[in-house]
Amino acid sequence: MSDAAIATADLTKHYGRVAALEGLDLEVRRGEIFGFLGPNGSGKTTTIRLLLGLIRPTRGSATVLGVPVGDVVRSHRHLGYVPGEVALWPQLTGDEVLRLLGNVGGWVDPGFRAELIDRFHVDPSERIRSMSKGNRQKVALVAALMGRPDVLLLDEPTAGLDPLMEEQFQVVARDAAARGQTIFLSSHILDEVQDLCDRVGILRAGRLVEVAALEELRRIGATILEVVFDGEAPALEGVEGVAGVEPMAGVRGGVRITVAGEPDALIRRLAGHRVIRLHTVEPSLEEIFLTYY
Repeated sequence: MSDAAIATADLTKHYGRVAALEGLDLEVRRGEIFGFLGPNGSGKTTTIRLLLGLIRPTRGSATVLGVPVGDVVRSHRHLGYVPGEVALWPQLTGDEVLRLLGNVGGWVDPGFRAELIDRFHVDPSERIRSMSKGNRQKVALVAALMGRPDVLLLDEPTAGLDPLMEEQFQVVARDAAARGQTIFLSSHILDEVQDLCDRVGILRAGRLVEVAALEELRRIGATILEVVFDGEAPALEGVEGVAGVEPMAGVRGGVRITVAGEPDALIRRLAGHRVIRLHTVEPSLEEIFLTYY
């Protein structure tokens, strides 16, 4: 078995002249929660469908725990999956759906399934057609988690969940990682990724532009400066290396500056004005993410 839970080499998917995914080289370690970031259309869902063997790559390869994803029977023994758009059998109850998917997937711990049903506040007697989007999402989460699969592929897993259930999902995800399960979390909810993930990969137009731990991303991605001037703040948007400027609420002459790259030009501009306060702050994942777009 490979040391990597997920490994891809030059994984590529084209639809005619459109490159949905281009040359993805990625390794996700066992037992980590890996965040896969990008806006809609960047290739996140395409990557997950390739890992599931639902579509074939134009070129390249991928494995799950050393098993080629094309060998669907073997690779799916290790996988749990929550799709971005949950579609379940509307005439079945939640309990019937979970029993059906449990029989298809193999071994399920009934006690753990009952625990998940309780933690996510699922009513197993309710029919799927009567459920809200959030409740259907919870059924899909229970179905993916209840067999304790080695690798979980989660595509926007908290879509439709209220904040209490989002928090419960994070607790369950951390417990799974502590047991040695790997979570591949595709999301555009940056707060969720920042709270959960060990490492993050950023996709842009089908290409992987960065893979790093959050601390590394903060170091290489952006520098945030909070500056208070004596008087009105000067215009800084056109300064080389400045990625964004916004006023500090309630602080006259105060601005928050996002710097991508070297700050030399900004420092020279600041030197021409009276600065009464300046300090750096740790950028959020959202601020880092925006520097790549």
